[in-house]
Amino acid sequence: MKKLKIGMLPFFAVTFLLASCNDAALEKKVSDLEQRVAELESKTPAAKSSALTRQISQPESNAPQGEAPEFKFEESAYDFGAITEGDVVEHIFKFTNTGEAPLIIQSASASCGCTVPSYPREPIAPGATGEIQVKFDSSNKPGIQNKTVSITANTDPSITRLTIKSNVVPKAEQTAGPVRK
Repeated sequence: MKKLKIGMLPFFAVTFLLASCNDAALEKKVSDLEQRVAELESKTPAAKSSALTRQISQPESNAPQGEAPEFKFEESAYDFGAITEGDVVEHIFKFTNTGEAPLIIQSASASCGCTVPSYPREPIAPGATGEIQVKFDSSNKPGIQNKTVSITANTDPSITRLTIKSNVVPKAEQTAGPVRK
């Protein structure tokens, strides 16, 4: 029913335009429109989608030209190994912007409140380097720990993940008096 209504629309428009005036230029425009509608109706859904995708994917005038910024980390995971419960450890993840546009980090968030990332707030020029510092507080976190830091930037993909892990060894329990042997 919907196709029938859409298909009838050009017919009514043409009939109205032809009845209202007989201008040759107007008839040519109407004929061109009818031909274009017929072409669109005869295309497969994939072809329509492809044409729409081409229209949408054209870059906006304010979009950066050339290759997008890109992180290249020296490492994306770090293992602190065995640490004692209560230790606060940190690691610096070094990276280079290997893209052709300035790299801007919008945010960095951790999977747990015990992990705190710090990142550069200024744009990183193409070819320049930067650092993301990750601190982990192992208080009340005994056992194997795996934490993720998600970095949101103007890269493709927009989110990059770094991971840290450690084996947090519990502190020896304190006794409340002399120990008997």
